[in-house]
Amino acid sequence: MFIGKTRAAFAAALLALPLAACAGGGDDKAIDTAYVARDVNTLYALGKDRADAGDWGRAAVIFSEVERQHPYSIWARRAQLMSAFSHYMDRDYPEAVSAAQRFLSIHPGNKDAPYAHYLIAMSYYRQIEDISRDQKITSQARDAFGELIRRYPNSRYAADARLKVDLVNDQLAGKEMEVGRFYQDNRRWLAASIRFRKVVDEYETTSHTPEALHRLVESYLALGIPLEAQKAAAALSTNFPDSKWYERSYALMQEHSPQG
Repeated sequence: MFIGKTRAAFAAALLALPLAACAGGGDDKAIDTAYVARDVNTLYALGKDRADAGDWGRAAVIFSEVERQHPYSIWARRAQLMSAFSHYMDRDYPEAVSAAQRFLSIHPGNKDAPYAHYLIAMSYYRQIEDISRDQKITSQARDAFGELIRRYPNSRYAADARLKVDLVNDQLAGKEMEVGRFYQDNRRWLAASIRFRKVVDEYETTSHTPEALHRLVESYLALGIPLEAQKAAAALSTNFPDSKWYERSYALMQEHSPQG
């Protein structure tokens, strides 16, 4: 994965929500399987104990049991979200997404809905791989963060979501650049120009834009459309005058000028 962990901060976000333990913690050894019927207080407190101990996989199972055995209790809703969180901390991201989506389908207007959306987005985010791999998960992360921002622009998670969107867009732009360079290496100039144009048009705020403009200059010159190459070079000159890519484009345009 290309992005570092923020486990402690992420855990604190959920633990800051009301998670008061029920009375009657019980002995965790007495509940050895998820199929033993127990009162809601014992189950929830045991799940919290397992979470506090970092036993996230077991905690997820126990919190799921709270909902299964006591679906109408006041703790069922909280247990759903804690189950999603525990799956996340256990790095079982597909299960985290599934549990959080279930929470939202049952409680769409709940005050913790922004956090459930954040869990979904972060679960996709943690699965992002380097640009040599398929970027479907990256697109899912971008969409999930985008939905969180649209629905809850003033939530406590929106600022971090906006930062993550920038990082995700840089990743997606990097993939487009990789494919574009591949097409260039194989002299498929039109296909390359389409990829580089996408970076300029859709990911213009990313770090890849200066290179994309230069690659457009190269591709347009190879295609025999110098006016388009000149436009791309002008955009580089205006927006990135100190970039090494502008220097290269300037030299290339000089070589292809009528006086060159």
